[in-house]
Amino acid sequence: MPKYKLVCFDVDGTLIDNVKFSWQVFHDYFQTDRHRREDAKSRFLNGQISYLQWAEHDINLWKEKNAKKEDFFKAMSNLKLMEGAMDTLNELKKRGLKLAVISGSLNVVLEKFIPNYGEFFDDVFISKIHFDKHGNIAKVEATEFDMEAKALALKKIAEREKISLKECVFVGDYLNDIKIMQEAGLGIAFNCMHDEVKRVANVCIDKKDLSEILKHIA
Repeated sequence: MPKYKLVCFDVDGTLIDNVKFSWQVFHDYFQTDRHRREDAKSRFLNGQISYLQWAEHDINLWKEKNAKKEDFFKAMSNLKLMEGAMDTLNELKKRGLKLAVISGSLNVVLEKFIPNYGEFFDDVFISKIHFDKHGNIAKVEATEFDMEAKALALKKIAEREKISLKECVFVGDYLNDIKIMQEAGLGIAFNCMHDEVKRVANVCIDKKDLSEILKHIA
């Protein structure tokens, strides 16, 4: 019997390279109002608004700029799929493991770099932007499972699949991954610049090749 049954991934900096925060990439591209962004961020950090409200606020800034789907794709011209990502996903699927995305990133990022991501991931907890037939933003579904709530998404999947948290793996790189790494049986800090994350991780991988995780997932 395999030791692990579920592998969950962060997106920005883990599945996708050359990006720290995809939200920031889009804000820079659309040249949204920095003061309004900072104000919303401060209100979230002070507990005045929820994560959902913060995400919806920022997406509305893009709507004000008449951002179209093609613009989001253009904004990601400097991003790329992490080396070894597809080999890793294919190998884990071949081994019969469940795969999931638990990320504060956006569905457009996955759509650009892994267009068939639905074939790999059994669960995708991510913020979603829906576009109409003209490419305009039609609807937004901001994830409630970011920051510390990433751990709740992990528990939801584990409970539904009747597997223990010890049989779960999480691969990520940022401070919002600390709580979920502490809950997972195996926390892998990949391409990580934060000592706080490395301290709670069971495994640290500095080489930017996602297939390096495979040797740790029996």
